[in-house]
Amino acid sequence: MSNTTKPVSLTIGSREFVWGERTYLMGVINVSPESFWNGRYGDEEAALERGRKLVEEGADILDIGGQSTRPGFDEVPPQEEAERVAPIIERLVSELDVPVSVDTYKASVAKAALDAGAHLLNDIWGFRPPSNSNAPEMAALAVEYGVPVVIMHNQRDREFHDVIGDIRAGFEASVAIAQEAGLARERLIIDPGFGFGWTPEQNIEMLRRLPELQALGLPMLIATSRKSTIGFVLDDAPPEERLHGTSATMALAIANGVDMIRVHDMAQMRDVARVADAVVRGWSRDP
Repeated sequence: MSNTTKPVSLTIGSREFVWGERTYLMGVINVSPESFWNGRYGDEEAALERGRKLVEEGADILDIGGQSTRPGFDEVPPQEEAERVAPIIERLVSELDVPVSVDTYKASVAKAALDAGAHLLNDIWGFRPPSNSNAPEMAALAVEYGVPVVIMHNQRDREFHDVIGDIRAGFEASVAIAQEAGLARERLIIDPGFGFGWTPEQNIEMLRRLPELQALGLPMLIATSRKSTIGFVLDDAPPEERLHGTSATMALAIANGVDMIRVHDMAQMRDVARVADAVVRGWSRDP
């Protein structure tokens, strides 16, 4: 998979995402009461209002999650998770003109979300949950419904060798599972998994070495928003005091080749992305 040319674009829902043109923004809608950051939208109307606000502030895609995956999270039964996300996805798809993603690693939840109209799967295990390292169900669903997938490398409960080496090996395995299921690699977005099984020092190393993942030839998403590593660097700052630190990680990630950022604070990160893009991709003032 090395030295592969990145696909030019990817259609998600009715929108075309042209890689390299600019940084795209994924807005988070948590419908889980266990989420580590504020903005938990269990009520459909509140979630819909959150979606409208994110779109108004610049979101290119909305990511709906029904279970917290922070360190030490408690498993939510699949039926309960599906009941949290599916009605909200159906409302968002019908009332807002924006692609919608579902953040889940459970096939039954993914199917419910796809039946509700979701346009993208966001799988934190990258088709490789620890209970079954070759589980193909998520990849098969993506093929059946014709949707692309974000495959994340999750280092939790895996042996450590080298940050980027482990991430690359994880993506190699995920892509192989996808292709075995008939899901073309051009339909994949990679996420190196900031905060998922790494120490704070390893998370920082990951950000610094992101350019090494460009050889994979796949568009890349990063999700650092208000995570604990930023708090550690800022002398144990709580989540509500991590906005500026998040801005730093996002700007550096864009400089290091990221194509999409997953964020809670849309208006602020929109401006971060615009300025970072001006530096990285070129900018001139309108006459």
